[in-house]
Amino acid sequence: METNPAYKIALCQMTVSDDKDENFETAARFVNTAADGGARVICLPEIWNCPYETGKFPAYAEAEDGPSAEFISDLARQNGVFLVGGSIPESGADGKIYNTAYVFDPSGARIAKHRKAHLFDIDIAGGLRFKESDTLSPGSGVTLFDTDFGKTGLAICFDVRFPEMFTEMTGAGAHLIFLPASFNSTTGPVHWELLLRARALDNQLFLAACASARNPKARYQSWGHSCVTTPWGDLAGAADEREAIVYAEIDRSYADKVRREIPIGHAPTK
Repeated sequence: METNPAYKIALCQMTVSDDKDENFETAARFVNTAADGGARVICLPEIWNCPYETGKFPAYAEAEDGPSAEFISDLARQNGVFLVGGSIPESGADGKIYNTAYVFDPSGARIAKHRKAHLFDIDIAGGLRFKESDTLSPGSGVTLFDTDFGKTGLAICFDVRFPEMFTEMTGAGAHLIFLPASFNSTTGPVHWELLLRARALDNQLFLAACASARNPKARYQSWGHSCVTTPWGDLAGAADEREAIVYAEIDRSYADKVRREIPIGHAPTK
């Protein structure tokens, strides 16, 4: 596949509600706007089609060819873009439920699927207690996909705390990794940007983290703050907690430049 070194991406920081149809409408509005804005690769947040609550995941779970996946496929095809479809609760053929991200190409064909490998199980004294494992099962392995712009990695939220995953994707040739996420208001203020910049610096690549906007009515309060970090550790674009589309220019040759200037073993991007 012949690749182009520079292109625009967009992160859709949308508000998520209890109403799946409303979430479909919101996602379509964001993706359509991002495509009109020139983005060639677009990302939705983690669990964009339902509330981020473990007790509600079973009721919203769908098979991998269910209505949410079909909807994302149609959006990618209609807009002629690569669409990282955030993540949804997936009802696996094995009877388990997974936190799963799908990627579709401009023809609407699915080109990647990633099941969150590290479940968000925390219990912070005086802060948040949340156990994804109450209803979800973990996936395994790393996920990469090819676009017209080069090899790209994919992980989900809590995966970012496990640097070996990102090192493996970098070693396989990734110049950009997408991270649909939904950090919380306890760890978000102290760890969110720090982790993202660290993973970008570790691997000298771009890291694009797309969160949901904060919904004051929701039981779980998303930190928001979607952003794109560069191979140099800078922010190429960022939001606050409100609805927003974060655009950023991705230049694969810049990752190569950083890797030449500070040679720590990463090969040129592909």
